[in-house]
Amino acid sequence: MNGKKLLAGTAVLAVAGVCVSSAVRDDSLAPPPVVDQGPVRLVAFDSCDNAVTELRRAMAPYVTAYGLGGGPTMYAEGMATDSGGVVQKSVPDARAATPPEQQQEHSTTNVHEKGVDEPDVVKTDGKRVVSIADGKLRLVDVASRTVTGTVDLGERRASQLLVSGDRALVVTEGPVPMLKPTLPPDRPSFAPESGTELVLVDLKALKEISSLKTDGFYLDARQIGGTARVVVRSQPRLPWVYPDQTTNEAGSLRRNKEILQNEPVTSWLPRYELNENGAKSSGTLVDCANVSHPVVHSGASMLTVLTFELSGQLGTGRPVSIVADGDTVYGTDRSLYIADDHRLLPQIPSRTPVQRPISTAIHQFDIGQAGPPKHVASGEVNGTLLNQYSLSEHDGVLRVATTTGTETRCCWRMPADVQPPQPPSESFVTTLRRDGGQLAKVGQVGGLGKGERIYSVRFIGRTGYVVTFRQTDPLYTLDLSDPAKPRVTGELKITGFSAYLHPAGDGKLIGVGQEATEQGRTTGTQVSLFDVANPASPRRLAQYHLPNSSSEAQFDPHAFLFWPQDGTLVIPVSSYKANHEFSSLVLRVDGNQLRDSGTIVEPASANDYGGPRRTIVIGDQLWSISAAGVQVNARNGLAQQAWLPFTP
Repeated sequence: MNGKKLLAGTAVLAVAGVCVSSAVRDDSLAPPPVVDQGPVRLVAFDSCDNAVTELRRAMAPYVTAYGLGGGPTMYAEGMATDSGGVVQKSVPDARAATPPEQQQEHSTTNVHEKGVDEPDVVKTDGKRVVSIADGKLRLVDVASRTVTGTVDLGERRASQLLVSGDRALVVTEGPVPMLKPTLPPDRPSFAPESGTELVLVDLKALKEISSLKTDGFYLDARQIGGTARVVVRSQPRLPWVYPDQTTNEAGSLRRNKEILQNEPVTSWLPRYELNENGAKSSGTLVDCANVSHPVVHSGASMLTVLTFELSGQLGTGRPVSIVADGDTVYGTDRSLYIADDHRLLPQIPSRTPVQRPISTAIHQFDIGQAGPPKHVASGEVNGTLLNQYSLSEHDGVLRVATTTGTETRCCWRMPADVQPPQPPSESFVTTLRRDGGQLAKVGQVGGLGKGERIYSVRFIGRTGYVVTFRQTDPLYTLDLSDPAKPRVTGELKITGFSAYLHPAGDGKLIGVGQEATEQGRTTGTQVSLFDVANPASPRRLAQYHLPNSSSEAQFDPHAFLFWPQDGTLVIPVSSYKANHEFSSLVLRVDGNQLRDSGTIVEPASANDYGGPRRTIVIGDQLWSISAAGVQVNARNGLAQQAWLPFTP
């Protein structure tokens, strides 16, 4: 869907309170203030009575005859997509850091910040491999090369996991029935009851210990040591009515306004169901006292941060909530950042859409102490982020890369003759520093890729790298040593683009993306090796191009492996020939060269499962894991040493 993001149902719409104009207009409602790029400030509710009053007031302008949404499917115009039309926003984003000291030589999950683990589909400690696929958690013993255990998660769609010792926290998403529906059977909701279920598994006993269901949508998670923090976003549960054979739009609108004014505060607060060793409990997940809100908001979504010690029971996660939406999570060893680009900020249904400034709010939480995070500061920058790599903290300064002028506010589709002209896109790097409760602007550099958008970002120490693309790929190098005066130091223009950048040491940078013609048409996966030792004159040393192919590493760098000890580089690729062919491409960074070491291909019977998704280093072997099984190959020469099929 070229430049469009499909938003499935009002389950998503209601998270952000998206509205479609009904034929019924109510011009008595004054529009809420337009949010500018000034400082964002969070304040706490001082009582549940004040909370519900404020939430009703904030939501009132957006109520229509259809609740807060006009239909089951909508599009967001102009959202950034990759070359295949895949939205590069809501995928939990990729990562790259050096693993800590380990007792056995092996790779770990490719993460953004050293010491901050991120959820993925495969984890290893060098002695065992833990994977999730097809609703099953499987343990593979490295020494014996055998599948030693399976935990069947049933119909729950397991998407990611974190591991600490003999405990695994599995994230499952999708339909999660929560309590009893609030709507009568003759007035069905457009929104399916969906949510997140977190499952704590004992890897030694191979059994489920406890599970926590919430009616929020999983956003992302981070883990430091044995402490995991999970971010979910939830929507209010109001029993809206809709026009039907007995009620016209005017009557439905009046009833929905009454419903809003009569709903208790619990309709906005996320719910939970907890099962710990068979003991079940349920209720409201967070208290009013633990909820903060910006001065300006729509009251239509809530972010909640849950904290778990994986060595114990789950509990309810000691939740902390803010009345806001969120798109991107970034974490360091002491701070957790949640960014909201207002992409789904609702419009007033009865008025011509307002061209709001495109901006991103950023909320900082202190996680340096044990226990729940503490909100410490918020700020706002122009433009929208690409992913978590658009954020980087260094010496107390947050660097933020954004693009402006690239989208139409979701989800109002204005006629071309009334839609205001869009300014040309432009990218910026802004520096922020905490000043009391504000993330205050320190400096900014702009003018990057005019008429283009950001495709990848990497901050390494006091240097930044930004790739923009429309027809050619400018790679910009930035000097960030003075946060008050960030500046562009160099630029390299080549065809194609890099969607992920990874440090290779010795003044080198690896890029994974797509080659393209001079007109900007993509032609297949490319891996580039850049020399950035001289920031004023970056240059490409080597390029590997695989025509008619793509790689998961372009939009989820968890799929990227680089082993600096010998330069081994592995990415999964999907090639388009007579049929789809799935394999792992193995290259070697050898000085200034990229050398082709070959491909790893699963047995033909397994290839129907989509091929390998992750490859890890254990000793002198490459372990490739897919939904079909595990394949072991020699790191030198790629000779197959074992194939461990997963049983259904």
